[in-house]
Amino acid sequence: MTVARTGFDKVVASAAEAVADIPDGASLAVGGFGLCGNPIALIEALLAQGTSGLSVVSNNCGVDDWGLGVLLNAQRIAKMTSSYVGENKEFERQFLSGELELELTPQGTLAEKLRAGGAGIAAFFTRTGVGTQVADGGLPRRYDGSGGVAIASPPKEVRTFGADDAEYVLEESISTDFALVHALRGDRHGNLVFNKSARNFSPLAAMAGRICIAQVEELVEPGEIDPDTVHLPGVYVHRVVHVGTDIEKRIERRTVTEPAAASSGEEG
Repeated sequence: MTVARTGFDKVVASAAEAVADIPDGASLAVGGFGLCGNPIALIEALLAQGTSGLSVVSNNCGVDDWGLGVLLNAQRIAKMTSSYVGENKEFERQFLSGELELELTPQGTLAEKLRAGGAGIAAFFTRTGVGTQVADGGLPRRYDGSGGVAIASPPKEVRTFGADDAEYVLEESISTDFALVHALRGDRHGNLVFNKSARNFSPLAAMAGRICIAQVEELVEPGEIDPDTVHLPGVYVHRVVHVGTDIEKRIERRTVTEPAAASSGEEG
């Protein structure tokens, strides 16, 4: 399916329409960090559509009942490339049982792999991971369901650079078929502004996707966003979906502190 647009207007009518051409087996770069900045409307539309066999690149996989966790629970994800895999019991179960493949990647390296993919850089050298299984290989990527390792990470090229002959490991960039991101504000040309820490991985994920779909809380006309405040230029964005400001936003762990008067036994 091809989503029709007029001129530079990248707005589509619904999340369902925006993701309609994402096929089974597609690769996705998805913004978000914990439960912050999750493109939940697009994720739920993809769930309702029934797309399966997905290979997803994201910092983490949400929680059991929200974010990417809803796709995981429905067993729509075949592989995750992530830097953090806690807070999700179903993720642990699927990984240890051999149902899910995992490419565990250091967080900064994952961010740079996405950025490099969007910038057209094939690979880069970094000191992160040198002397560990990240470089030497052997990290479990898929278990066999009986406690053994069915697929392990391969060794990577390590070279020395500089006067001190420091070692660096070669990391290949990441580009994906699609990218899904959430933004505070966007215009019809796809220029995006993210809200504080919800910016996290979103610009990098957007850059890495060959087709980037952005859900925005506020949709404005071209020219209403000061160019100096644009976090991601519209050249990286192909579809924009207006989801409104009342879209649900989860807090991963809520901590409440009692007022000082109440905790000391004073009335007020």
